[in-house]
Amino acid sequence: MIGYFLAVLVGLSLGLLGGGGSILTVPILVYIMNIPTKTAIPLSLAIVGITSIFGVMGHLKNKNIDFKLTALFGPISIFGTILGTQISSFVSGTLQLALFAIIMILASFFMYKGRSHLNNNSSNNEIKYFWVLIQGLIVGIITGLVGVGGGFLIVPALVLLTNTPMKKALGTSLLLISFNSFSGFLGYLNKTNIDWAFLMNFSLLSIVGILIGTKLVKYVPQEKLKKAFAIFLLIMGSFISVSYTHLRAH
Repeated sequence: MIGYFLAVLVGLSLGLLGGGGSILTVPILVYIMNIPTKTAIPLSLAIVGITSIFGVMGHLKNKNIDFKLTALFGPISIFGTILGTQISSFVSGTLQLALFAIIMILASFFMYKGRSHLNNNSSNNEIKYFWVLIQGLIVGIITGLVGVGGGFLIVPALVLLTNTPMKKALGTSLLLISFNSFSGFLGYLNKTNIDWAFLMNFSLLSIVGILIGTKLVKYVPQEKLKKAFAIFLLIMGSFISVSYTHLRAH
């Protein structure tokens, strides 16, 4: 029951922050719902992919999607995601969880630091295509390997490497997250059994969360929310790291 309540928080995170959904979903599935890591990762990808689509709809209405950047960043990122799912076959579930903890701690750093240092005042408006492609590949591999959508990496990449305005970067990021998540989920389909009823129930509650989040975003102080969420991620990432160390010791 607690796990289904937390599903709403996954959607709220995506709605309020434009990311962070998969960072929450994997620990909820593993530690609250007692689902094995190898199954939790593809479930997380599907849940975040479905939920992100509903978040994208709001950004479409506000014209906050850059389709040219999506066409540039998307294919290489999807290729990286497929590659990550293939690499996952050679990595244990325990190690995947350890890598996830590292990503979680890294995400907490990005969120706590905030986005005020990301600006679009640079006189150089040239899109750094090479670095965009490299970033897309890295994000994709991480998505496929540990089930993280990568919004905390995508947004800074779009802003710093392409001078995209922040609101448009958030909308574009959600669309890219949905593409990456679905391609990663498809890559896992023949590797694990999926409980489709559970997936739909969890996703529906997460969708409720993102719809609420997109309505509340105007009223919630973003910087304070991000810093609080960052501290939470740091605590969770540290907990998973300690759990991994304990498992290794035994």
